[in-house]
Amino acid sequence: MEALNYPKFTPEMKKTHKILIPNMAPVQFRILAAVMEQAGYTCELLENCGSQVSELGLKYVHNDTCYPALLVIGQFLDALASGKYDLDRTALIITQTGGGCRASNYIHLLRKALVKAGYPQVPVVSLNFSGLEKDSGFPMTLPFLRRLLAVIYYGDLLAALRAQTEPYEVRKGDAACLQEKWLDTICGWIRQDKGWTNREMKGAMPVIAREFAAVPVRRTPKVKVGVVGEIYVKYSPLGNNDLERFLASQDCEVNLPGLMGFVQYCAYNPSETARLYGGTFLEKHVSDLVLKYIEGMESVVIKVLKDNGYHAPLPFRELIKLTHGVISTGDKMGEGWLLTAEMIELVRAGYENIVCAQPFGCLPNHICGKGMINKIRELYPQANITPIDYDPSATRVNQENRIKLMLAVARERLAEQGEAQPEEAVRRPAVERPAPERLRKRAKAMV
Repeated sequence: MEALNYPKFTPEMKKTHKILIPNMAPVQFRILAAVMEQAGYTCELLENCGSQVSELGLKYVHNDTCYPALLVIGQFLDALASGKYDLDRTALIITQTGGGCRASNYIHLLRKALVKAGYPQVPVVSLNFSGLEKDSGFPMTLPFLRRLLAVIYYGDLLAALRAQTEPYEVRKGDAACLQEKWLDTICGWIRQDKGWTNREMKGAMPVIAREFAAVPVRRTPKVKVGVVGEIYVKYSPLGNNDLERFLASQDCEVNLPGLMGFVQYCAYNPSETARLYGGTFLEKHVSDLVLKYIEGMESVVIKVLKDNGYHAPLPFRELIKLTHGVISTGDKMGEGWLLTAEMIELVRAGYENIVCAQPFGCLPNHICGKGMINKIRELYPQANITPIDYDPSATRVNQENRIKLMLAVARERLAEQGEAQPEEAVRRPAVERPAPERLRKRAKAMV
């Protein structure tokens, strides 16, 4: 197929086509689907998993292509072959970062695979902020972008609250049920065009956090594990063989840095490129304007977590400072310097046991992840980091056995620290203070 003859998603298709969304970050992307529905699109978040997904990816994509591409394309092809969809009224959506990472080429690989698999009529929508697909019928308006930011704010908050509550809950399932409740509530708000403004989010977030803080918990010392890596493998259960669930089965508390950090990293890099390598005054400072807008809500999320007794991530500006003397901020292919900075932040915050999840052969992650481990250990001797490669040829058993070796070291250190405390059910102090009436009324009004 000629490069310019691929089927394009036109504005008219908004009324006729269902858009399938690959499931990279289950919490955030579920709210993303609600944003698209509010904008008038019909969409579905894919949940098909299994060995057939990677097998289809291998069948229609060269095996030297990175693992996330194999899985995303395989998931799409598996869905199209399921018989559930009208192939003449189905479209696919995929993100493009626009950097030097191979991820920017996924859309071309997907279009080629669709032709090979017999679905040449299926259009692919590019969700990008760098103008890579200027002829897309999927316009990036300012209100739509603001709603996308709300998706990430809410998703990161819910993921952090559940991750820090679930390992200690007295009644198993409380945190999961609470997350499900708030996901349904937030998606309902978004579909009604509510809940996404700064004012509404500032009212809703403290209420959400207070409900999680009210869950009865038993605070016993547990191994704390951070997860970093390539963005798809880091977040996607399909990509990392359900890593979070495995770590939970090993009685660990898991810290998965939020998706907003990557968004801020992408917003920061263009200006940093101009400062390092030359550019106009506007190019050097445009990122500052975007980051200042994001930081307004970032500070709210951080405050809400701290006020309710939870660990909160560092502000992005502080994260940048962690790279000084360790890695250059000019190293920005793929996850680049952010990957190194996240590992340092986790170690300093007490999550010194880290799984660095990376697709086999992903050069940026091998350099900024595996390649920086010795430097981080030199600065922070307590760092217990294990890199895990994910690939169709890598077996789940071997991956989990390597993680278990890391956890064995972590448990020995925990025992040596003598941190064991008498077990007792506790509630965080914030629970004793009811939410201010104005916050409760504001959240109730949106329901």
